[in-house]
Formats: sequence, C-alpha cells, structure tokens
Amino acid sequence: MRLRHDNCSGEGAVVDKGLRLAAVAVVVLVGAGACALESQSGQAGGDAQSVSAGQGATGASASPGPSASPTTPPSSPSASPTVKPTPTTTTKAPKPKTTTTPGCPQGENQREVETALAKLGTFGAVTVDGRQSAADCAAIKKFQQRYGIRPAAGRAGPTTADVAKRLAATDTSKCKTGSGTTFCVDLTHQTVFAIQGGKVVLGPTVTRTGMPGYATPTGAYSVRNKALKEWSNPYEVWLPYWQRFNGGIGFHETTTYIHTKSIGSHGCINLLPSDARAFYKLGKVGTRVYVFGHRQGT
Repeated sequence: MRLRHDNCSGEGAVVDKGLRLAAVAVVVLVGAGACALESQSGQAGGDAQSVSAGQGATGASASPGPSASPTTPPSSPSASPTVKPTPTTTTKAPKPKTTTTPGCPQGENQREVETALAKLGTFGAVTVDGRQSAADCAAIKKFQQRYGIRPAAGRAGPTTADVAKRLAATDTSKCKTGSGTTFCVDLTHQTVFAIQGGKVVLGPTVTRTGMPGYATPTGAYSVRNKALKEWSNPYEVWLPYWQRFNGGIGFHETTTYIHTKSIGSHGCINLLPSDARAFYKLGKVGTRVYVFGHRQGT
C-alpha cells in the first residue's frame, strides 16, 4: 500500500535517465488504477456490497462518459431496494348478531303453575322446580292465551295459578252421563266439559256461574232451546250462543272478563267466546246437562 501511495503521489523516485520515460509511463498507469479504486471505495460511504477484482479493473480502465460523474459509485442490480409483496389478508365476514328474546318474568306462583301444567300435559314440557325457563315461559304463555288470561306474558301470577289448579283438579269421572252427549258443570272448580260415549270431547275449560244470591242450581237437565243470540229482558243484554236448560238459565258467551271472581252470573254458565261457540256447535235440543258441586261463597 505504501508503494501505491508513493506512486500515486509521484514523490522520491530515482531511476536511470534512459529508462525514465518508460518507468514513468508504467507507474502512471498502475498508480491511476489503484487510486481510482481507493477513491471509489472511499466515496461509496461504507457500501457493504463487495467488489471483485475483475469489476475493479474494468471500472478503473473505463473512461467515464460525458454524463457520468467520477464520484458516483458503480451501481449494482442487487443493490436496488427489494420490494416485498404485500401480504394478502383475508377478512372474515362479521358474524350476525344474535338477538336474544327476553324471557318471561317469573311470578310468585311459579311452582304451582308448573305443577298444574305438568299434570294437564297439553301445553308443552315444563320443569317443576319453581324457576322460570324458556320451556316454562312458552307453556305458560300458551296456557294464558287459551284461557283468556290477560296479559298473556308468561308470568305465573295468582290468576294463572288459580285457573291452572282448578283445571288440573277437575275430576271428569264425577259427571253422571247418559246416552249421547252430556254437558258437565263442576261448580266447585268452576269448570265445564262435555262427554260423549264415555269420552271427554270438550274441555275441561273455565266457566263462571251464579254469584251469591243467584247460585246455579245443581241437578240433571237438558237443553230446551238454542239461539245464536238471545236478548235478556230483565238485564237488557245480548247473550251470544245461547243454550237454555233450566228456566232462564243457560250457557252463553260472557260479556265481561271471565276471570273477575268478585262477580258472577245470575245463574247462567258463562263461557269464553271460543268455548261458547264450541259448545253451541256440539249441543242440540235435548242434550243432557249435569250440574254438580258448589261454588264457594254462594
């Protein structure tokens, strides 16, 4: 390196005069190549790309073109910045939100209602544990809708419990039937049902009979006449689906909320609209009617 440094600077050379011109020519050529390489290496600013001997020689001997700059380091294809491919990301579609339907509120008579509905067995599966569940909720709502209990929100309150227990406690074997169809009225449980050929074909369902002072009489009767709508002279009200069986007493659709227990009829058998229609369709003049039991408070 010292030799190259001396040659490049041109200091301290002693040679014969005959050989002076040839020696100078050789030294200039060798020194120029070495300095060109050092100069380029220094100007590259610590470039980590290694340069081979062949590349260095070619660069030193080549005359720079008109537009080339001697201070510009040789470029290498591999020195160009590598463009990394943009990773492809798969965006999963968001899952649809699940809408949770609020459950029924639990009432103070939950276990009583569950017990009665389990015995009736016609309104869906229930678990008798005193705790509201989705299945209990559905069964209680269905029961309330069937028997006109308002609101039909699935809450096991006093009215729902009262109706459910009355229906579950009704003993259809206590009705004395005859040949053909018999309408059976259970005053004790305030229920009514129809038996035909020894089989229950309607009900049991709810009813509301005579209030205090107008108790519905017990005994065996038969339907005397029928009318889709009968006018009551003493009470000035229409009686839909009328079927009279004892004096002015008969079956008809109620004109008030049937679950208001503080009131009652004047001896008639009040029915929900759907039940009044069903009994009217089944009954005929001469159909047997059997009334038994006792309504509390009458």
